[in-house]
Amino acid sequence: MQDEVALDVRNLQVALSGRTILHDLSFQIRKGEAVALLGGNGSGKSTLVKTLVGINPHQSGSISFYGQKLARIHQSSDWARISYVPQRVSAASGVPATALEVVLSGTLGRGRLRYRKGDKERALTALERVGLAYRADESVQTFSGGQQQRVLIARALVREADFIIMDEPAAGIDLHSLDTLAKTLNNLRSPARSFLIVMHEMGPLATFFNRAIVLSGGHLAHSGNFDQTHSHGDSHAHMGPSGGDFSPEVAAGPIDTGTPNA
Repeated sequence: MQDEVALDVRNLQVALSGRTILHDLSFQIRKGEAVALLGGNGSGKSTLVKTLVGINPHQSGSISFYGQKLARIHQSSDWARISYVPQRVSAASGVPATALEVVLSGTLGRGRLRYRKGDKERALTALERVGLAYRADESVQTFSGGQQQRVLIARALVREADFIIMDEPAAGIDLHSLDTLAKTLNNLRSPARSFLIVMHEMGPLATFFNRAIVLSGGHLAHSGNFDQTHSHGDSHAHMGPSGGDFSPEVAAGPIDTGTPNA
């Protein structure tokens, strides 16, 4: 594992609708690390990941990816190094699209509104890496929850992202799909790629992570190995449905929400 800091969060405070959600958070994730973000309902996990990708503003503190402040990297081509895979619900509530179309949408972004030569091949390669190339032309509405999640991962991969942020990828999928998801993520590990993944329960993914960050009431309760996590706020966590969205427009990759604060 490299010593380079991929994500540096310092004294982060976030307030929504006048209520402080995250209190003075500071932590780092290094290049090549896979970190689980744990905590009970209302602990601030989803607020944190949405803040990291510029969806939520922050009132104070700083966020830096690879040495660049969030506001700066968000406006540069380096933002393609960061991919976000949000929560999802059943495909029935999503935008009708084939798996290939969803993944192809990940090649678009700031200043790029059309596909380029080779994008389709790259998208098919990404689907192959998650084991779904054979269903490229099928509607995601026919996919299981676990398969939908793998399509969103492929969408992140098509940009060759170095840092992948995922919000509860295991929520609402069965054990077999969870096993497949664990194998998919393990196959994507590399010394150059970092992960921050919101989890309710480890299950087959436990061996994927290097360590855990635990939030409790918007505060950093623990950062370190898994042996101590149950005493720091996640012992009551559970796996359940996640109120997200399977919209290709928000599934992964650079998110143009204007210029976030630094």
